[in-house]
Amino acid sequence: MTSQPILYDTPVPAIAHIVLNRPEARNAQDTAFLYALNEAFDRAAHDDQVKVIVLSANGPHFSSGHDLREVDGHGNMRRHDTVGTWGGFGEPGAEAQYAREQEIYLGFCERWRNIPKPTIALVHGKVMAGGLMLMWPCDLIVCADDAAFLDHTVAMGVGGAEFFAHPWEMGVRKAKEFLFTADWITAQEAHRLGMVNHVVPRSELERFGLALAEKIAQKPLFALRLVKQAVNAAQDAQGRVNAMQTAFALHHLAHAHNMIVHGKLVDPAGLMPAVKKHETAAD
Repeated sequence: MTSQPILYDTPVPAIAHIVLNRPEARNAQDTAFLYALNEAFDRAAHDDQVKVIVLSANGPHFSSGHDLREVDGHGNMRRHDTVGTWGGFGEPGAEAQYAREQEIYLGFCERWRNIPKPTIALVHGKVMAGGLMLMWPCDLIVCADDAAFLDHTVAMGVGGAEFFAHPWEMGVRKAKEFLFTADWITAQEAHRLGMVNHVVPRSELERFGLALAEKIAQKPLFALRLVKQAVNAAQDAQGRVNAMQTAFALHHLAHAHNMIVHGKLVDPAGLMPAVKKHETAAD
């Protein structure tokens, strides 16, 4: 296993490049990975010389989602300096799970979305469920022509990934189809839906993305901060925040239901097909 799950560099002036670096796990996200990613975003956000943040991934796939192999996720929370104020990671019942996901899933995604600097995700290969939660908080998304996207959480008895951006990323009707069917969306379809800004050949992904970042970095940082805040405010005025909180609460109702009925956070009947899809994505 790689010792550094997240890499950080400033390849050219004014641009920070963050790289997901668990290629052997197809960039599956365990607790340490997510805290390291948050630290990298914080580093770039606090560096006044950085105007644009670029996120990409090593390995054949951008991210296969949450790392279901992590044994003690709640215990691992105590090994990190938490950034939220919710707490309760060791409490009984549904409280600990709610607290954990409030911090490292919904909390981190909101935190990254609201960084007052432009962010660009460069995406390739498979992006599954929790993987969407790494790219959707970014302002712009450029994907390779081999990219494909999936949220198969409904198949596991849960109503969508924790950062429920689906209706804003692809429209209401497509979001319903995407979730109901657990079918893949191709790069070309994602571009048609407006979920990604550009589709480029895999070999040109980083070059294209860094060129886009350099173009943006020519603008005054304060103006970039302000216009990002303005566009985000317009989206939030449409009810995004309230809808996201409702979806998150329903997500945890599903977890609690599954724990009562099945003794697991997810429905085992849907877990095996999901695992097979996970293994396919990891090929």
